[in-house]
Amino acid sequence: MYVVIVYDVNVSRVNKVKKFLRQYLHWVQNSVFEGEITLAEFERIREGILSLIDENEDSVVIYKLRSKPKRESLGVEKNPLEDII
Repeated sequence: MYVVIVYDVNVSRVNKVKKFLRQYLHWVQNSVFEGEITLAEFERIREGILSLIDENEDSVVIYKLRSKPKRESLGVEKNPLEDII
């Protein structure tokens, strides 16, 4: 499955969430990750995020897609997908 994860977490947890998600997904821009993952990886990501955030204060949105969508970027890309080897 292809996922896009967008988060808005307290500044004290931002780096922990970012570091965790970089293990599985491609960092697109501030607070946005995306990539192709397995169902098992999805469950690990979900549980990992839940262990890092405060559900009463933070927000994480996960978009699950069947395949990689066509993507259009406007302006400067912070971390282009083409940089992946």
